[in-house]
Amino acid sequence: MDGESTPRPDRPVPGRLPAEVTSFVGRRRELTELALLLAGHRLVTVTGPGGVGKSRLALRAAARAAGAFPDGGRLVEVAPVRDGRLLGHAVLEALRLTDGTARAPLEVLAEQLAGRRMLLVLDGCEHLAAACAELAAALLRDLPGLRVLATSRVALRTAGEHLLPLAPLPVGPAEPDGPPAVPPDAVRLFADRARAVLPSFEVTAANAGAIARLCRRLDGIPLAVELAAGRLRALSVEQIRDRLDDRFRLLTGGDPAALPRHRTLRTTVDWSHELCTVQERLLWARLSVFAGDFDLDAAEYVCTGEGVDPDELLDHLTELVATSLVLREEGPHGVRFRLLDTVREYGLRWLRAGGGEHRLLRRHRDWYLGMATWGEVEWFGPRQAETAERTALVHADLRAALEFSLTEPGEEQTALLMAGTLWFHWVGCGRLGEGRHWLERALALDAEPTGARAKALWVTGYTATLQGDLAAARPALEECRRQALATGDDRALAHAVHRQGCAALIGDDPARAVELFEEALRHYRTIGELDGNVLMAMSELGIAHLFRGDRESGELWLGRVRELCEEHGEQWAYAHVLYALAYSHWLSGEIRPARTLARESLRLNHLFNDLLGIVLAIDLLALLETEPAGPGEPGDLREARVLQGAAHRIRCAVGKPFFGSHTFNGPHRACEERTVAGLTEQESTDFFAAGARLGPDAAVHRALGGGGQPDGPGPRPGPGPLPPAPRPSPVGR
Repeated sequence: MDGESTPRPDRPVPGRLPAEVTSFVGRRRELTELALLLAGHRLVTVTGPGGVGKSRLALRAAARAAGAFPDGGRLVEVAPVRDGRLLGHAVLEALRLTDGTARAPLEVLAEQLAGRRMLLVLDGCEHLAAACAELAAALLRDLPGLRVLATSRVALRTAGEHLLPLAPLPVGPAEPDGPPAVPPDAVRLFADRARAVLPSFEVTAANAGAIARLCRRLDGIPLAVELAAGRLRALSVEQIRDRLDDRFRLLTGGDPAALPRHRTLRTTVDWSHELCTVQERLLWARLSVFAGDFDLDAAEYVCTGEGVDPDELLDHLTELVATSLVLREEGPHGVRFRLLDTVREYGLRWLRAGGGEHRLLRRHRDWYLGMATWGEVEWFGPRQAETAERTALVHADLRAALEFSLTEPGEEQTALLMAGTLWFHWVGCGRLGEGRHWLERALALDAEPTGARAKALWVTGYTATLQGDLAAARPALEECRRQALATGDDRALAHAVHRQGCAALIGDDPARAVELFEEALRHYRTIGELDGNVLMAMSELGIAHLFRGDRESGELWLGRVRELCEEHGEQWAYAHVLYALAYSHWLSGEIRPARTLARESLRLNHLFNDLLGIVLAIDLLALLETEPAGPGEPGDLREARVLQGAAHRIRCAVGKPFFGSHTFNGPHRACEERTVAGLTEQESTDFFAAGARLGPDAAVHRALGGGGQPDGPGPRPGPGPLPPAPRPSPVGR
């Protein structure tokens, strides 16, 4: 395939270069030119009009070049990002470099990519050209091992940029003497896509001329060729050509050859639009409100009514798929659909012209508000991991829904509600920085002391606390507490006091943390609440008791939480409980069960991309490597130092209070003292550096006992059966 209509296979890991699922036709010369440009220059932009095949060429070139980069190639899909302020967050997400601090994304990228040699593909930059130029320039300035390959309809216009203007596919001479020995690339593309519609289709002496003339009429624009081929179920090649010629003559006063190339694709899309039924046109226009891909349920909710019958939507959608106007993709969560940028833009123009955009955007927002609400409910229970994946899947549309609520007059309270309801997405899935972005924008719009504002306040305080920004967290939590007391909002009061306890805990005041957690739990009991937040409060209370030396009380609380987690299938809070229990086992000298618990905690935290949980677990596992596991089994100081290096790389993204916290940093300091004392200075430096070179996935794989660096994400090694919670013991360490 050589258009922009690149179907994605089974939804790859975000950021990984996608595998090709259709044949790549032609472009040998362009691939060679692009390879030379990438070999000699650090910023290359493939430019050209919509539908000409920029994305497909760039991805094929990147896949070929990735082997020259030890850290490979990564893809950032810029097209779904509507706000330039979120571009850095999108890059972090694509690179799986989520950050837990309050720093700017560019600063985080520069730090976490330091020393890397990789190729970064920024696909679809034209609507954010200035932001992409700024990002590329900053990254290239700070990261000598980075190269950037961008696709855009316009140049980024930044220093050091080299352009590869992409022309349409060759179509052959206007009046060939006979059938060519090798068909032009445009003809080959048409034939390939025709066989997807009619498996028996072949280029023959009888139809070769008509196909060549049709491709020439379409100027060899890949997307136009594909749209034409998609009509072969109902029309012959000659009928398609004749109908297009008639359409072109209307636009050029009788001379179809006079049509400018940039109008050819628009005219072909116009023609495809005219061939659709009225209901298919309506559906096409309404589907344009989706920022990313979508499933059938979303399409039925957002797009039906007033001309599109719910019982007929699937039939209309199937026709749009059959004619290549909508792409169908199958992944682990079922079938999803998406529109190409060119097709989406065309549909959006029709939606606006018909006056239906505002109503559809509101329905779109309502659907994704419902998704957020569903996710918050499902976050407590056995479907927690699935909830995290499904919410991540619709991240682009959650952004669009939030933007609508923030910019539409009268929707301020909905913006507050939605930003707060997504706390599990911001906190539990490693998106603290972006969560703060939406929460602070929403809070700035409306100061009315409503329940929605109270929720946004405690979520803001929670995210800021986890980022280590206590200067921002404390005022937000105190405002929430005061408002809750004034309005009688017991739920908001419980959450505010709970998060104040978190701030005290990381601020090395476990005694005060115990008081606040106990108060929060009283409020939770008053409202009859039992969910992941309540379990986290109980777990954090147990940790606070451990940190202040009261192991008996700590283990009692942790045992209760463990039972509740196992009863309800809760995994996020469970991961933190297992860490605390592993820490308690270490305190009592029980190394084997401590290691088993810490590894399972790490596995679960990795599942949710919980950076704090990951670094705490690796730090504890590093410390456990210094301990003899039993008679004749001495500790491994070298492996401990490797794990410390791996943890350090992630630790930088956790936040300063955690890094400087005496209590949370205890295992790290103890391990460092032991390894530095037991290794030579050179050994300590070398093994630490080896660990620091591991990426997050490789670091987790190593800490779980996998060793080395894995070839890919793959299945993670799991632990054996978990040991029971430790019994209270007076033994200390």
